[in-house]
Amino acid sequence: MNILIAPDSFKESLDAIGVCRAIQEGFSQVYPEANYTLLPLADGGEGTSEVLSYVLDGQWREIDVHDPLMRAITAKYLLTADATAVIEIAEACGLHLLADHERNPLIASSYGVGEMILDAINQGAKQILIGLGGSATNDAGTGMLQALGVKILDASGKLLPPGGASLIHTHSIDRAALHVLSDIKITVACDVTSPLCGSTGASHVFAPQKGATPEQVLSLDQALSHFADVCQTQSICADSCRVSAGAGAAGGLGFGLMAFCAAELKSGFDTIADAVALDKHLATASLVITGEGKLDSQTAMGKVASGVARQARAHNVPVMAICGSVDRHYSLHSKPSASVCADSNAKAFAMLPFDVVVPSIQKLDSLDKVMAEAYSNVAHTAYQLAVTLKIGQQLNL
Repeated sequence: MNILIAPDSFKESLDAIGVCRAIQEGFSQVYPEANYTLLPLADGGEGTSEVLSYVLDGQWREIDVHDPLMRAITAKYLLTADATAVIEIAEACGLHLLADHERNPLIASSYGVGEMILDAINQGAKQILIGLGGSATNDAGTGMLQALGVKILDASGKLLPPGGASLIHTHSIDRAALHVLSDIKITVACDVTSPLCGSTGASHVFAPQKGATPEQVLSLDQALSHFADVCQTQSICADSCRVSAGAGAAGGLGFGLMAFCAAELKSGFDTIADAVALDKHLATASLVITGEGKLDSQTAMGKVASGVARQARAHNVPVMAICGSVDRHYSLHSKPSASVCADSNAKAFAMLPFDVVVPSIQKLDSLDKVMAEAYSNVAHTAYQLAVTLKIGQQLNL
């Protein structure tokens, strides 16, 4: 039996590689002779570079960059043997880099992301895969662009200071320095579909969690809109760029990458699945075991577990899912209720094509204890699943 283990991480408790090993540990107690393939996955956000380092031939590179408040920090990215750099923007401009009282998207900058891109180019990278997610910024990627040499000027010809708030003063943009990107292919792994501006844009949806007040949200949205106006006036991009799906991702970094760097935004899961050849592994699998920290309505929106289940179904391979917790709306075989069907996201979630879904949290406990015991809980759950499968085989079910 060929068993493919392809989960996401359990956020803040167990990385995807750890989940793989826990599942194998539990399952192999019952099926020691099975062939196990461990394929940790990610959706383009946190853990993407770690996952790819497990399956691709590459080396980590640590460099000095600037954090969202322009303080010196060290960030790392993966440089593979085929000249691909894998960069997670959170390494340089992540919200986790700031204390709660430091969060301020008015001044937070994505400058460090540009420093990482520039270093990758100097190291010979020809392709750059960028994972968006977890940013502290709302600057439309202008900090990144400034690190790459772009000059964003006010009406008096002075360089704008860092942060999203200053973009309201954008008068002209000199992008001559971007010739360094002329032979570089940039792919962005992103599952956020928000436009740059408006009620569903970067500022309104994400800036509050980055420290913005309601008044600041409005001013940031106006600043980003003005910046996009200047970009259109200077023929840097079409007006449609600001409303493109993903333009509002990571505080507008999606917009900056598309408009200035000719980046292609792709589904995070699809990008990673292609990179690790998930389809190739599914073609020889007898069983797939996937999972994530919480199975809920977000699972259906491009997350790892749902992506694995759908691709496995296309290969007629049965799928088991081990998750920390499972939303009550999920039902393996019963038809979703009318109230669930009224919500398109909830309906899509309720109809996900898993064959088995089991929570790894078996008892009420403190959050700290549950997270500390994540590995043993997953391993024990995998063991129980294997025992159940064995009994079914013995009974010819």
